[in-house]
Amino acid sequence: MNIPQNILDTANEWLTPTFDSETQAAIKDMMTSSPKDLEESFYKNLEFGTGGMRGVMGVGTNRINKYTLGKNTQGLSNYMQQVFPDKQLKVAIAYDCRHNSNTLAKVVADVFSANGIKVYLFSDMRPTPELSFALKYLGCQAGIVLTASHNPPEYNGYKVYWEDGGQLVPPQDGEIIKVIEALRYDEIKFQSNPDLIEYIDTAIDEAFVNSSIANASFNTPAEAKSNLNIVFTSLHGTSIKAIPQTLAKAGYTNVNIVPEQAEPNGDFPTVKSPNPEEPEALTMALALADKLNADIVVGTDPDCDRLGVAVRNNEGKMILLNGNQTMVLMTAFLLEQWKRQGKIDGKQFIGSTIVSTPMMLELAEAYGVECKVGLTGFKWIAKFIKDFPNLQFIGGGEESFGFMVGDAVRDKDAVAATLLMCEIASQAKAAGSSVYKELLNLYVDHGFYKEYLVSLTKKGIDGLREINQMMVDMRENPVKEINGQRVVMLEDYKKSIAKNLLTGEEEALKVPKSDVLIYYTEDGAKIAARPSGTEPKIKFYVSVNAPLDNVVNASATEAVLDEKIKNILTDLNII
Repeated sequence: MNIPQNILDTANEWLTPTFDSETQAAIKDMMTSSPKDLEESFYKNLEFGTGGMRGVMGVGTNRINKYTLGKNTQGLSNYMQQVFPDKQLKVAIAYDCRHNSNTLAKVVADVFSANGIKVYLFSDMRPTPELSFALKYLGCQAGIVLTASHNPPEYNGYKVYWEDGGQLVPPQDGEIIKVIEALRYDEIKFQSNPDLIEYIDTAIDEAFVNSSIANASFNTPAEAKSNLNIVFTSLHGTSIKAIPQTLAKAGYTNVNIVPEQAEPNGDFPTVKSPNPEEPEALTMALALADKLNADIVVGTDPDCDRLGVAVRNNEGKMILLNGNQTMVLMTAFLLEQWKRQGKIDGKQFIGSTIVSTPMMLELAEAYGVECKVGLTGFKWIAKFIKDFPNLQFIGGGEESFGFMVGDAVRDKDAVAATLLMCEIASQAKAAGSSVYKELLNLYVDHGFYKEYLVSLTKKGIDGLREINQMMVDMRENPVKEINGQRVVMLEDYKKSIAKNLLTGEEEALKVPKSDVLIYYTEDGAKIAARPSGTEPKIKFYVSVNAPLDNVVNASATEAVLDEKIKNILTDLNII
């Protein structure tokens, strides 16, 4: 295989004395024995996506390593000094259970300290939401967490948070990227200033747990809490550092942890993927739940920002809820609690995303609050909180199993969300109901919404080209009919245009540009397509709905909706 000249030129830069001998040896080996790997490692720079920067660990510009992260950190340091010229700058740093997370976190801390910036560094792994909390609690200007969320074991990542506790959003991320790209690798200051690095642990842990309880507890009687039989799994991740402690302090005494998955391990040995979105990930937890006759199962991803939930249906069988269902349940519960407390006066809002269930809009209307809908990624919900300081944020979520309770944490937070789900479950059980029955009641009140996600993985350079071409084809040749229903509206977020396909009328979309297409059909179906910002995937989201007059008709209505989803996917050649 001939190695393209631009790849060779970039790789040769990494054979200079700026880079250590181990890095140089690895590059020379790829040049002779693995030219394809060399191309994959150097054909581009790692980019910031919806969840920060993620990539495979290794040498090269398209890999996570001390140099790519060092360059990011040097650029961020330079940018912070420009933006805050007269402040003693402070950053907080956390990391997850992945291989090299601790050493990479120390590299990042060293670079910040070498630039005269005070660093608060956790000495052991912590949940990602705790970093968002710690940043605000300590009055930092920025924060970093080393994590690749639920990606495969070979990945790691770098998420940047700003002083409001939320992730970077445009145009600021673009400004920082320009500073980073203008840097040379030999400008990175790796020489640590130990006097500026302070390790933080128990004090922040205690404050974080107390904050989670304050935000996600709603006067549940102690007896109801003790009667709830919970199975919890951390899926080898960081949540073991916070969720059992939070539940215990909140008064939940019957918490059964899946022992085989309790030990943090970056290989995630008991699961194919440590992602609670994948049903297989909760297999062990479901088995333990059946053994113990548990009421609810909760599993979290490695960095503890997403949660998967399983509950018993009307036949007593454990079923997995999807992210839209847990989001609707938690949002409706919060809205009802706020209403009972007399706290809703029209100056509140909930948050959602353009690919999540439209049922969130129905809930907002029913309770007299606003529903602000942004692009995929919790950084946009956090931005709403910052942009609308006169409105109170109640809660919000997205279909990909993330939820945020209140604004103490400005990112999806499986710690507070797990406690909130237990509050819902324990109160429902005490009232002779169940989480599943409460969900069906919501469908009666607001319409039965059913969603389905298809993710197609396309790895490497060829995969990226294929994903881009699929989006081009759908954009340039939009379908006019899906499953016998006319497409009435097409929203193109890359062009920032919503077009009525029946009248030809167009209007501008008021959210930032993104490579997303959404079709709406005349019977209320919604079909969205977008490339993932953090994984080599293209995702298709389908939402359908129908009225439900009585819970006894739920199964029949769901069967109709399932058939409609199947027909839509077949019609679009997605399955």
